[in-house]
Amino acid sequence: MTLNLIALNVAVFAYELSLGSALEGFLRTYGVVPSRLAEGWTWTPILTSMFLHGGWLHLILNMWFLWIFGDNVEDRLGHARYLLLYLAAGVAAVVAHVTANPDSAVPTVGASGAIAGVLGAYFVAYPRARVTTLIPIFIFIHIADLPAWVVLGMWFVLQFLSGALAVGTTQASAGGVAWWAHIGGFGAGVLLMPLLSIGRPRSRRRGG
Repeated sequence: MTLNLIALNVAVFAYELSLGSALEGFLRTYGVVPSRLAEGWTWTPILTSMFLHGGWLHLILNMWFLWIFGDNVEDRLGHARYLLLYLAAGVAAVVAHVTANPDSAVPTVGASGAIAGVLGAYFVAYPRARVTTLIPIFIFIHIADLPAWVVLGMWFVLQFLSGALAVGTTQASAGGVAWWAHIGGFGAGVLLMPLLSIGRPRSRRRGG
């Protein structure tokens, strides 16, 4: 399922590239525009926005995180429950983002919220797994293997602090980061992982 989700995201992005000047209108139609969504909730942009991306870097970073953490979570939950976690976290991410930015007219796109849910699930299921991490020290980059709870815990704290600082501000462009979508998705993953794991055998896989 992880590979299928990556393939679907890449395929949709390839379609975006083919739209040319029509891309902006496409993103406004199928992305989440909080000011419009707050007036009347509809499922179409909530679901479609999870598979849209604003550029190559946006796509690559999201798919990289999904590739690293998704397979182990899928292994623990199984294909169907993993997909349910992914979609539910994506919906929770949209709810959090719209709640924090109800007046924003900027279309929000990306799988970040759903993938944040996968990170939250990994945080719960594999807290002691070692994750290879790049640590900047002044002008040098140090590579270290850190426990997943440290890496993902620090990631969440960064998202929360950034989201708190962004409250009351307006995203200047479509390239803005939807911090509260990340927070909402991660929280959903943390809450859903124990529930969706009920009745599933514990996997021995621990790799990051």
